[in-house]
Formats: sequence, structure tokens, C-alpha cells
Amino acid sequence: MTAGIYSIGAVARMLGVPTATLRTWEERYDVVMPERSPGGHRLYSRDQVEQLRFVLRNIESGLQPADAHRLLADRLAEAPDETLPNSDPETRLVIMLAERDPYAAELAEYFLRTEGYDTIVVLDAREAEALFDARSPNLAVVDLLISGGSGPSLCRSLRGRGAMVLAISPLESRDEALEYGADAFLQKPLDPLQLVSTVKDLLGDSAFLRTKVPSP
Repeated sequence: MTAGIYSIGAVARMLGVPTATLRTWEERYDVVMPERSPGGHRLYSRDQVEQLRFVLRNIESGLQPADAHRLLADRLAEAPDETLPNSDPETRLVIMLAERDPYAAELAEYFLRTEGYDTIVVLDAREAEALFDARSPNLAVVDLLISGGSGPSLCRSLRGRGAMVLAISPLESRDEALEYGADAFLQKPLDPLQLVSTVKDLLGDSAFLRTKVPSP
């Protein structure tokens, strides 16, 4: 199982499902079980998000939640290492990359632009807030160490304005990132594919074409 990345609030927004429903499914069906951080926060992996999408597709096709989870459990028992398909379309959106390291920012910007995103880079926390007001990006990627460690307050500020935030840091700071209001956390150095796929998950589409398990 890959590491947990997404908070329950982020998953709820990604899937359009109330957080209470996700908790109920976890407790009632014991199939999609998110990781718990040391601070007790639920953290879902990319695979678990796809598993929940699989459940939702089956519910939308007419199955009861119990039957949809039973079907998922059967698929996972047959092939526990396989992933489920996701065919969400790509969408061109605006991303603000608030980084402390210009070289890391340049690399991340390259990969995000390659995927078709309009990416704006800022290397100062105060400038990031001003730029957010001017451009209203769909997602803010915030280095928690930007401007001498101003990332936490920047996360809180942007979340207070309704922004979706992906926190990044060279330190293992998942709990702290969630406390600051981030929707997801990635530890640096960033893997380009994981960065792109995480961004796409948060914005409602996916970088991975998953074909090992057919959609019902």
C-alpha cells in the first residue's frame, strides 16, 4: 500500500462525498482503511482514492454501498497489488507554486506546464498572498519552509480564503501540514510523476491511466 497523502476533507471534495459518509464506510465495511498519522489524522493513498471511485461508480450504477464494497473487496482479494481505472478528463487550470528553492520551483513548473497547467511561481510568502488575490489559482503548492518558515501561516491564510493547498517540505511534516489546513502533503525531493498525479487528483483528474482491473 502506498503512503497516505490526502486528508479526508480533500478526498471528500475530490469525490463529492461527505466526510461523514467516508467515515461510515470505513467503520461499517472495513475495506478502504486510511492510514492514521501520529496525530490521528486519516490519510488516504492514491490507490485508496481510486478504490473509493470504484465504489462510487458501482453505487451510481445501482448497487447498494454494501454490495459495492463487497465487490471491491473481492477484486482486491483476487489481485491486491492491482489498481483501478480512472478515466477523468484533463482540465487546464491555474496552479500557484510558492517555493523557497528557485531550482526546485523551475523543475516543478516544467512538469506542471508539460501537463498543460498554467503555473505561476513565487518565491516569497507575502508575494504569494498578493499573487493569490490577483490570479485566484485553483491550487496552491506551498513549501512550508518558504520565507524562513512562513509556509504554515501561508497555508492557513490561503485555506481561510477557500484555496485548495498542497503542502510540501523536505521534512516529514504530514501532521503539521494538516494542522495548518493543507489538503495533502508531499515530502521533498518531489517525484515529478507523484507531484503531477497528486495535483491532478486534488483538481479532479488523474495522470495515471489504470487498466489492470476493468470497470464493471
